[in-house]
Amino acid sequence: MGKVTGFLEIHRKKAPSRPIDERLRDWQEVSLPYPVQDLQTQAARCMDCGIPFCHQGCPLGNIIPDWNDLVYRDRWPEALDRLHATNNFPEWTGRLCPAPCEGSCVLEINDDPVTIKAVEQTIIERGFEAGRVVPQPPAVRTGKRVAVVGSGPAGLAAAQQLNRAGHLVTVLERSDRIGGLLRYGIPEFKMEKRFLDRRLQLMEKEGVVFQPNANVGTNPTVAMLQREFDAIVLACGAGAPRDLPIPGRELAGIHFAMDFLPLQNRRCEGDPIPDGEFISAAGRRVVIIGGGDTGADCLGTVHRQGATSVHQFELLPRPPDRRAPDNPWPQWPNIFRVSPAHEEGGERIYSVSTRRFLGDDRGRVRALEAISVEIVRDGGRLDFRPVPGTEFTLDVDLVLLAMGFLGPERAGPIEELGLALTERGNVRRDDRWMTSVPGVFTCGDMQRGQSLIVWAIAEGRSCARGVDLYLMDASDLPAPLP
Repeated sequence: MGKVTGFLEIHRKKAPSRPIDERLRDWQEVSLPYPVQDLQTQAARCMDCGIPFCHQGCPLGNIIPDWNDLVYRDRWPEALDRLHATNNFPEWTGRLCPAPCEGSCVLEINDDPVTIKAVEQTIIERGFEAGRVVPQPPAVRTGKRVAVVGSGPAGLAAAQQLNRAGHLVTVLERSDRIGGLLRYGIPEFKMEKRFLDRRLQLMEKEGVVFQPNANVGTNPTVAMLQREFDAIVLACGAGAPRDLPIPGRELAGIHFAMDFLPLQNRRCEGDPIPDGEFISAAGRRVVIIGGGDTGADCLGTVHRQGATSVHQFELLPRPPDRRAPDNPWPQWPNIFRVSPAHEEGGERIYSVSTRRFLGDDRGRVRALEAISVEIVRDGGRLDFRPVPGTEFTLDVDLVLLAMGFLGPERAGPIEELGLALTERGNVRRDDRWMTSVPGVFTCGDMQRGQSLIVWAIAEGRSCARGVDLYLMDASDLPAPLP
């Protein structure tokens, strides 16, 4: 590796970000470019560890030690080639991935891991700046036509891989813009949409056709697609939200996170949204129920909208500051984390369950009743038991439900095709990524359940190979990871 003793001499340095008082006044990205010389020094921390467990941690199998070494040696073009060899969209993962690779870094055993995510983002951005990221249309077309339904990271990865294999690919998206959750789920302050549009423009130049406002299952039907295309890839995500069916749920002012976040993203895109349809936290006391990434996205959004107070509820206990004994390396470290949104304010409350919502005489939520809970084991199953005497009431004007997703929506392709489902309610597929209907494939959250962007891209790539094998009986596309 670049500097054999680097991990002994150099400490991890946090990636730079904009000051809180500045970033709360706009919707621009929180992160700042990492100074190149500092980043090369950080890359020198990558060890000659013998077995790079970061590969095991990354669903894409990114060749991390190689491009860390190349960055340290100032060989940026080769680093870009290594990065693109496994990842179609590193400019997205470098911003949005929680970096399971860093949790598997050998340094994580007793030190801070290498800043892998920052190195990845810098490689791709320098590649764009130098004009090295260019369209790669196929040399030969097969004449085979493939429809990809859904334009999130899984669908886009499958589309790009299939297009590069020479097939004629059309991506259908029911929203008015391409991008799926990248477009309307991820807030602008986490990833400005110009980084999405930049890649989409390259894909169009490569020959991919994008068709927004296409609600597959209604207009067009899947049967229409089956007549027009040789294969179909379903990458429709896991958009059925988990609800909270407690007394008072019907009150106005209680919304799913994915009804709230897209409206702000549309305003950032410049869409005119009437005040009566827009959900705003301005001047309101907000409670976010759910402590995951979606909850943090809501948190950063309500800060910028001008909420007067914010509480974020989490059913689980507060994670420890360091790995617990039952969470050994190289597993993903389940530890207490502070996202940029948490740095900006709000109170996080753990081990709490909401029991009911209370309304005013206009039918709007005005308060909620909650209670602390403790984890108990009922046989092999975890349960949450209320702790007597810990009940409390909290005044609230806006409640955002960010408790995750139950799986793919049933209406649409699943119902029309009668697709077989798994026990967890996801779409079943075989080892070539085909569903129970011949010629129809699936990938991403639709078959996996709610997961990470790196898993979505990895599955899109793997699914593309399955489609290529189905159409051509052979494939030069990369084989999926074991």
